[in-house]
Amino acid sequence: MPDSVPSQAVPQDPTLDQAALARALSGRHFIGGAFVPARSGRSFAVVNPATGLEIGAAAEGDAADVDAAVTNAAAAQKDWAKLPARKRGALVAACAAVIRAHVEELARLIAFETGKALRTESRVEANTVADILEFFGGLGSELKGESVPFAPGVLSVTVREPLGVVGAIIPWNVPLLLMALKIAPALVAGNAVVVKSAEEAPLTVLRICELMNRVLPAGVFNILSGFGPECGAPLVAHKLVRKVTFTGSVEVGRIVAKAAAEKIIPVTLELGGKSPMLVFADCDFEKTVTGAVTSMRFTRQGQSCTAASRIYVERPIFDRFVDALAARVDAMVMGDPLDEKTDIGTIISPEQFDKVSGFIAEGLATEGAVGRACAAMPEDAGLRKGLFIRPYIFTHLPADSRLVRQEIFGPVTCVFPFDDAETALAEANDSEYGLAASLWTNNLKRGLELAHRLEAGLVQINQNLVVQANLSYGGVKSSGLGKEASLESMLEHFMHKKTIMVNYS
Repeated sequence: MPDSVPSQAVPQDPTLDQAALARALSGRHFIGGAFVPARSGRSFAVVNPATGLEIGAAAEGDAADVDAAVTNAAAAQKDWAKLPARKRGALVAACAAVIRAHVEELARLIAFETGKALRTESRVEANTVADILEFFGGLGSELKGESVPFAPGVLSVTVREPLGVVGAIIPWNVPLLLMALKIAPALVAGNAVVVKSAEEAPLTVLRICELMNRVLPAGVFNILSGFGPECGAPLVAHKLVRKVTFTGSVEVGRIVAKAAAEKIIPVTLELGGKSPMLVFADCDFEKTVTGAVTSMRFTRQGQSCTAASRIYVERPIFDRFVDALAARVDAMVMGDPLDEKTDIGTIISPEQFDKVSGFIAEGLATEGAVGRACAAMPEDAGLRKGLFIRPYIFTHLPADSRLVRQEIFGPVTCVFPFDDAETALAEANDSEYGLAASLWTNNLKRGLELAHRLEAGLVQINQNLVVQANLSYGGVKSSGLGKEASLESMLEHFMHKKTIMVNYS
């Protein structure tokens, strides 16, 4: 391994100086219990999307870094797996206490590097990490096998065993939450983990890794930064990686799945979404409008796989609903992500900004379509180079529009009227995606009947919460394979079942 970078450079106590913390974390992986630079010595810039200014650097990992991390993880995993499961769970739960002491620090840092608003997004996400660690930490005693009736004189039982080293590849939109959903069940199950962070958001997850390593044995949890082909691909391909869990785009998910198939190892994929929201005239109107704002994740600039980017509204309330939704979003404050008054932050990167802008331009150029821009742009001169986009609500788009068919991953939703439930259901299901959906009606009989027929892995009625610990989460169709966030995910996706038979006759 490369020589360790002195950890004294990184604050031991919580700090609210996110700029200093970003600089201190720059240029490092965390491997084998210590900060280390990339073996190549290369790094790449981390940019604050609200200002366009460079705030730090991330180590540019490659196959040599991957090998160092995976080799360390494989060695540490052997002793980690020997610990009683409840002891592993207790250590993971103890990590939650460390995270809670640093929540405000983590919230400010993630807002600083991703442009997500502190009050509405980043602080919530930072708190969720501790909750997930506590939840899975308490499930150590649930790693149970079964007694199987086979034949007289034969004891047949099943036991659950860890897989080994888990490679986890996480995205930039909610990196803390989605990393926690991968590492917590993997660790409690007895695996070691190597995480490849998103190149747009590598610093806060690195800090979390360092904090958790104050509790966990060295080498059990490692983190690398780098780009997909140079760092992510070698991680998936490494001979000692026995499981891959990936969250990201459908296109990259297919690449990951093919690489895992070459090794014949299990893979969990949480991919894109084009989540429908069905609104009936008998709904609680004000609650539903508020729910639409939440469902579209406008405070996150729509950068969410579960964003309600297709909203179908029963015709008698269609015009009223569109007006009310536009007014509600228009009243939101877009500005400095670290300002407590800010509701909406920025898009993550220039590439994503251009992609979203292209969709908006295409929608506005569509004959007959109406696009309503909401929320004023920030007036602060220091934010002029920031990646701010006004949210858009489109109506009268054709069903075959790219805005309707493809995942935009930006603050753009398309609203359509419908006249009967069957039509709305058919339109909602007419998508390659199947991650999430919501129904808004006071007719619970109708709501439950439709919920069973919606082609989505998560369906909510009269609410649309973000991912929650203890609720199984995962998509169908092109939205992915496998489940996260639940006991099921730990048992079925981070362990294998072994059958043991004893003939005592």
